[in-house]
Amino acid sequence: MTNAAPDRQCGSAFLGDLARRLLDHLRDTLSEPDLALAEAPVPISGGYDTKIFAFRLAGAPAPFSGPLILRLLGPKHDPTRVLRERAVQNAVATLGYPAPRVLAASADASILDGAFLVMERAPGRPMLEVRKFDIAGVLARTQLRLHDLDAEPLFSAVRQEGVGEMPSFDTMQADLGRRISRRSIEGLAGAMGWLLSHRPPEPDRRVICHGDFHPQNVLMSGNAVTGVLDWPNAVLADPAYDVAATRVILSCVPIEMAAMPAVLRLLARMMRPVLLARHLAGYQRRRRLDPVTLAYYEAASCMRGLVRVAEARLAATEGATVLNPLDASSFGENLAARFARITGVGAALPAAP
Repeated sequence: MTNAAPDRQCGSAFLGDLARRLLDHLRDTLSEPDLALAEAPVPISGGYDTKIFAFRLAGAPAPFSGPLILRLLGPKHDPTRVLRERAVQNAVATLGYPAPRVLAASADASILDGAFLVMERAPGRPMLEVRKFDIAGVLARTQLRLHDLDAEPLFSAVRQEGVGEMPSFDTMQADLGRRISRRSIEGLAGAMGWLLSHRPPEPDRRVICHGDFHPQNVLMSGNAVTGVLDWPNAVLADPAYDVAATRVILSCVPIEMAAMPAVLRLLARMMRPVLLARHLAGYQRRRRLDPVTLAYYEAASCMRGLVRVAEARLAATEGATVLNPLDASSFGENLAARFARITGVGAALPAAP
């Protein structure tokens, strides 16, 4: 994400104001009144619910002296999310996992008109731009490496941020239920009922699950994984949940949405079934997954996406926001179809305006 192509939706006046306010904040935070911008913030694409900018500072102490990323949340997000992201990313980085370290975070939306994080810019490019072979194998091995980490430091890190407990699958599912009720998304109520009545047994061990683990969030340089990006969906859960979330993303996101050259999109469409099969096979060489449990978590992952799409479409219909390309695409309908194939229960979405 943070190494994708420039995003030209941000005008020069916005960028100038952002650069000034960001620099003022960092001068105060770092107690460096002579701090300057070596490279002004440049918008880069990749995310659908945040604005992302690359920049560099001049005269900054380490570790702020290297290439940096500003991740700016929109007003619809809970601003404390950035504090949780900081805790998660820095905890897994300390455990030796390739997550960019967050150097600063603020839940004060008045500073930049949104909560934000400043983090290291990981080197490398998205996996699909770098690697032509064994993509599924690298994906599986990197995911297994995450699931092997000790989850206990995350509990401590999140508590120290003062933002409650580290989210779990249970808290995530409860939140989905509340959002369906709050927005009266009747087309998803029956599907949510199925999930609540078919919960699998508790896992022997809950692991750190990324929740959005796919090739565009994995950076590589040569044969090395240099960064795993986008951690707001991280939870503690059965490892089958994380594998299931990856399978849902790989199978349901329209290929056209990927930030990659047209020729690579064509190749990705052709190779999608192979990638799905090889990723699962590669993961199960090390850790076997119960097929019924995996299917349940695929349905749960579909529901997470369905609630997001439904909320976005309703908000756009009401004129409260502009629908982003992913939520306006066939992604939601793909999720509903996959949920129905797994469960036999229909899920209906509001139409895109």
